[in-house]
Amino acid sequence: MKSLPICKAETPMVSFLRLGSLSLSKSQLMNTLIDDRHNTFFHRNCPGSTKSRHLMDGVAEIAWYCPAGKPNDAFTDCIAFCNLHGDALLFEKQRDILTEKSSVNVVLIPTLEKGDKSSAVISALLKSPKPLICLMVDDNCGAVETKMGKYKMGLKDRSQSDVSEELKKIIGDILSVPHASFQLESMTEVSGIRVDEDDKVCQEGKSDAKEIVNLLQRMEVSKIKDTFLPCQGQLWHKWCKTNKELYHLKGHIEKEKCQKQKELMQIRRDQCSASCNKPMTLFIESLSSLPSTDKEYFLKWTQILIDALSSNDLTSILQSYDEKWSEVLALKKKHDKSDQLKRKQTELNQISTELQSATFGLEHIFREMGQIYEAHASLQKPTKRGQPDWSKYPELAAELMISGHPMELMDGDAGHVPLTWISSLLDEVIKKLGDKRVFVLSVLGVQSSGKSTMMNAMFGLQFTVSAGRCTKGAFMQLVKVSEEIKKDFQFDYVLVVDTEGLRALELEGNATLHHDNELATFVVGLGNMTLINIMGENPAKMQDVLQIVVQAFMRMKKVKLSPSCVFVHQNVTDIAAAEKNMDGKRRLQEKLDQMAKLAAKEEVCDAECFSDVIAFDVQKDVKYFAQLWEEVHPWLLQIQVTLRASKS
Repeated sequence: MKSLPICKAETPMVSFLRLGSLSLSKSQLMNTLIDDRHNTFFHRNCPGSTKSRHLMDGVAEIAWYCPAGKPNDAFTDCIAFCNLHGDALLFEKQRDILTEKSSVNVVLIPTLEKGDKSSAVISALLKSPKPLICLMVDDNCGAVETKMGKYKMGLKDRSQSDVSEELKKIIGDILSVPHASFQLESMTEVSGIRVDEDDKVCQEGKSDAKEIVNLLQRMEVSKIKDTFLPCQGQLWHKWCKTNKELYHLKGHIEKEKCQKQKELMQIRRDQCSASCNKPMTLFIESLSSLPSTDKEYFLKWTQILIDALSSNDLTSILQSYDEKWSEVLALKKKHDKSDQLKRKQTELNQISTELQSATFGLEHIFREMGQIYEAHASLQKPTKRGQPDWSKYPELAAELMISGHPMELMDGDAGHVPLTWISSLLDEVIKKLGDKRVFVLSVLGVQSSGKSTMMNAMFGLQFTVSAGRCTKGAFMQLVKVSEEIKKDFQFDYVLVVDTEGLRALELEGNATLHHDNELATFVVGLGNMTLINIMGENPAKMQDVLQIVVQAFMRMKKVKLSPSCVFVHQNVTDIAAAEKNMDGKRRLQEKLDQMAKLAAKEEVCDAECFSDVIAFDVQKDVKYFAQLWEEVHPWLLQIQVTLRASKS
């Protein structure tokens, strides 16, 4: 299995066009065909729509359907669906491009009359070798194959579900034999299409990004971070370990303290010596010199090119990890206690380390910036001649954060917050924005429970979402509050904090518990409100996580902090079932009270129920909703493509 950008994927494309003015909504029919639970394409009957079309005429929208591997999948293969809005007779250029590029053309037509424009278009499509499905609005006949690859079907007095089922079958049959494929990237070669990517500002950003990534292409991805980002590797991890030991001294405390401080300063000197390399210098120079729009393109292109660089390596490592993990699970099921299990677990740990080394993104470059800054700030070292001024790094990062770029708050690999860097970064944000009121909203939940997806859906953010332990550590993103909302909530900004999942698969036993306790305490202490994300309705399955959460809130009470929390149940099958929800809330309350008693013993404090720990109302502070992936289909990727005829 290979991961690649959707623009490079070669898939069949089914294009839908309308000839003339029709009472039936083509977009609505397409939605029923692809996924009847979600309005993939906006249409006249959508909430907030109008009868007349003001913006969409001539716009082609494309959405990719990818099967989830379930029995109720609409199609068994990934398919691109393209929707040309408006009357295709009026947009000849767009119509010709789509019908030429498609694997299957589906055309909605009224009753055809000899000599009209629609007849001429249909006649040309019938002569074309491309498969064609004619949907006749004024006819009620069933689906008929008139000749090889050419079908007609009536829509009159027929339900959309019946029509979509017949369409699925016809499209499936057509695509089951060899057919033309489509690649979005190839559209750049089509005459008459203006591509945004060709704009000067986009090309300049791409050029700067390529200059950096070209320097990284000469070596294996797993070695890039050690070679070009040395400050965040072993040196930073050693600094974090030593810094923690500084607060757990035994024996001759003053002597040990002095020794640890010397070790910390030596690590900072080593970081300063290692920090001068060309890729980082070019990255900082681009951030410093590019205008804001160019900077956005530069960062986006850097991320795209880095992803392309590491995707092949990651795919093969993930495959090896999956195979080895399956072998370990099989041995555990047999209760195998031989050396073979130990050997397989050691191999799995080695692959996990390799996976961590090969995971490389824009966040690692910003992490390196932070470590270069911390090292120089600790030693107050002047900037070397020809090198970017390290004292300006927080200002550069603050500008990005204000513009909506997520910044790493806690390093997930080291499990540490770079306080000097984060403090300086936030000071610069305050300096630029002034004295503003900020509401901190954090989220906590198990790995892969949809935390990042929920935040993205709520605030329109771009936290990374993927299978496995996608978010590591914690990331923060600043969201400006609209004037209307500001009146009610008395806040100027919301600082959204997304965190890695609890119970990570790659951590085992005591390491998991210790890590999760630290993370929960940090996240809960940081937020004005923490969203506790739970998949499903059964709190019994969440017992260990609930205990961690309750314990974190208990620690906040000890230090006189009073954050609030809301429990969010995702993936609830019937959110309208009030009685069922009441029972779920009762069970959650009982489990929280039980966890509060257990946590009180460990933390040595008095608490008989969860409301003794924080102000909590089970009626108001527990929310249910269907899984976000059901509301916004996980396998639908949608973009708009405006096909413009070039001016001669």
